[in-house]
Amino acid sequence: MLIVRPDLFPATETDIVDGIEFFSYLMNTPAVVPSTSEGTIYNRIFWLAYLANLSLVTGNALTFRFAELVAYLGGTERIAGQLISAGVAAAIGIRLILGQALDRYGVRKLWIFGGVQVICGSLIFISCRDISWLLYAGRLMFSSGIACAFTCSMVHIQNQVPIYRRTEVIASLGSSGFLGMVIGSQIGDVIFRSSLQPEVQFYYLFGGTACLAFLYIGLVTAITHGTNHIPPPETPSSWKLLTRYWPGSVMYVALIMGMNLTVLTVFLTRFATQHGIKGIGTFFAGYASFAFVMRIVTRHMSRTSGRHKMILLGLTGLCTGQLMFPFVTQEWHFLFPAIASGFGHALLFPAVVSLGTASFPLAYRGTGTTLVLGFLDVGSALFAPILGGIIDYFHPPGFSQMFLFTAGFTLAVIIIYTLTSARTPDNEHQDFATENKSVAPEYKISV
Repeated sequence: MLIVRPDLFPATETDIVDGIEFFSYLMNTPAVVPSTSEGTIYNRIFWLAYLANLSLVTGNALTFRFAELVAYLGGTERIAGQLISAGVAAAIGIRLILGQALDRYGVRKLWIFGGVQVICGSLIFISCRDISWLLYAGRLMFSSGIACAFTCSMVHIQNQVPIYRRTEVIASLGSSGFLGMVIGSQIGDVIFRSSLQPEVQFYYLFGGTACLAFLYIGLVTAITHGTNHIPPPETPSSWKLLTRYWPGSVMYVALIMGMNLTVLTVFLTRFATQHGIKGIGTFFAGYASFAFVMRIVTRHMSRTSGRHKMILLGLTGLCTGQLMFPFVTQEWHFLFPAIASGFGHALLFPAVVSLGTASFPLAYRGTGTTLVLGFLDVGSALFAPILGGIIDYFHPPGFSQMFLFTAGFTLAVIIIYTLTSARTPDNEHQDFATENKSVAPEYKISV
């Protein structure tokens, strides 16, 4: 029996717990950590979830070339924006019932269902030969599946940890997404730089997404094996819960995140093509690599500096990145907006999800997470056709005007958030302190 005395170590409580978890992982033995964090955060379930998220985001990154498919089929930037908007509208629609379904039925069935939708949507993309209702149907199904899968992932991982470590575990799990962006965007560039016919290139892109979704379903099945969901006594509608537990102006931040992500995942590839830049892999490699490092470095920032500061710094990073894009003329220039945007995303996502869901009781955490992530989708649905319209309005295409538009909106939300939610206290540090008042003076770890 190994006895760990925290009063004998010049380290914080969290550092000791992290050490216990890491030591236990190396020794392949279960760790016992204090209070409600009993059972390590970084255990087998976490790493399976990490691998699952990596596979899903890699597959999703392959679809960053979706606007190229639209152009190949004879569509314009406006049509690409409309398709994205329609898909996101479907994702929003499914979120209106997804939260209630999660609270009632649990994560497992809906998580697997989301993966199946991703597979079906990807296969539809492959079968399209023109701009028709089938392409819209595929985008609707794909976007709904991604929304369902990501929501289930966030709900599941938050329920595995004590309240004061939710931001940390969201940040840690989310780092896999940045790796997936690097891998997926690089594979996409390799495929597009090949001498294959365009139609074959799209077979590889969206076929790869479908294969990774099959892997995802297998991992999700393993993660949720043996889980038992206890539904709350009542499951109110999402709208009723949203009005009752409205999180505040953090939801406007989620809207702006959706708008910025639309720029990166839909229109950036068209910007590169228009300016004769060979690929977007350099951007996503820099973006995801820097964000990955920042996500690990700042994973305790919510308890040291507060989530409001994380949000304001993150929004500043996104705004700066958008202002840098008009000056990109060569592929390596993408590294500058990549660093700024990656910094912003690394800080924003865990803070927004954690703070946005904090106002919802644990029994309705599924609905809370669904609604917060749903506002990212609302941002995409609202701004995608607007951004596409701005590009098409100008001749040559107005990509610079689009970047200035998104930067201006981001700056406006920085001002709004500073004057509203940023002035209220952030209780995550208080939750951490309260949780640790009950910690015993020694921890026993079986080895």
